[in-house]
Amino acid sequence: MTLPTRSDLDAVPAYRQGRPAPAGASKLSSNESPHPPLPSVVAAVQQQLGSIHRYPRMSAPEVIGRLAERYGVDPALVTVGAGSVELAAQLIGAVAGAGDEVMFAWRSFEAYPSLVRIAGATPVEVPLDADHRHDLDAMLAAITPRTRLVFVCNPNNPTGTVVGAAELERFVDAVPRDVLVVIDEAYVHFDRSEYFDGPDRGAGLELHRRYPHVAVLHTFSKAYGLAGLRIGYAIAPAEIADAQRKVAVPFGVTDLAQAAAVASLDAEAELAIRIDEVVAE
Repeated sequence: MTLPTRSDLDAVPAYRQGRPAPAGASKLSSNESPHPPLPSVVAAVQQQLGSIHRYPRMSAPEVIGRLAERYGVDPALVTVGAGSVELAAQLIGAVAGAGDEVMFAWRSFEAYPSLVRIAGATPVEVPLDADHRHDLDAMLAAITPRTRLVFVCNPNNPTGTVVGAAELERFVDAVPRDVLVVIDEAYVHFDRSEYFDGPDRGAGLELHRRYPHVAVLHTFSKAYGLAGLRIGYAIAPAEIADAQRKVAVPFGVTDLAQAAAVASLDAEAELAIRIDEVVAE
C-alpha cells in the first residue's frame, strides 16, 4: 500500500540545486561569492566549534542586537532565519493559508511559487514588462480581497533589474494596508543605482520606517559570502515578526552562522572592497 501525501504537493517541484562546477571552471548560476571567508570570520566560527554539542540560541541575541542598533529599529522587529528563503517562508506562513493569494513578479526568485504552495496558498505570477522589470501597475491591478502578501525582489533575481526608490514608494503607498509588501533585497549590495545609498540606507528600509505594511529581507549569503552557513534576517512590523517566530523552524540558525554574521558586520569595510570588485567584473 502506498502511503498518502498531500495532493496539493503534486504541483510543487522539489527544489533542484545547480550542478557543481567542474575543475577549472567557475559556476555563476548560484550567484555565490567568489571569495573565501575573511580570516576574521573563519576565526569567529572556529571559536564556536567547541560548543556545537549545544543547541544554538534561537533568540540570536547578538546578531539581532547588532542589526537593531545598526538600523535604528526595535530588536523585536528583527528576525533571523536559515537564509532569506526561510524568512520568505516564515512571512508567507505568518499571513497566508488556504484560500489566500501571494503575488510576485515572474520570473523572479525561483523559490517563491513553491513556498506559497507549501503554505497552502495560491501563487499569483505577474509577468515582467518588456524590459524585464516589475510591472507595478499590473501588480496593483492584480490585487484582490484574497491577496495577503506581495513580494518585490529588488534587484530582481534573475534579471538584475531595479525598481527605483520613487516608483517603489508609489507602489507601496497604493497597496492596501492589510496586504504585506515584502521587499526582498538579497542583492541590494551590488546595486549602484540611486535605490541603494549604502548598507544602512536602502530604500526598502526607509519604506519600512514610513509604512506599517512593509517588511524587508536581507541575506548574509551573497555580499557577505556566507551561503554555506545559511543565515539571513527580516525587519518587519511587530505583529508580523511575532507571527514569524511562531512558524519558524526551531533551532534553525546555528551558533556558527550567528558568529560568522557578527564577524561579517564587523568587517564591513573589507567586504565592501570585495563587493566593488564583483560589481566591476
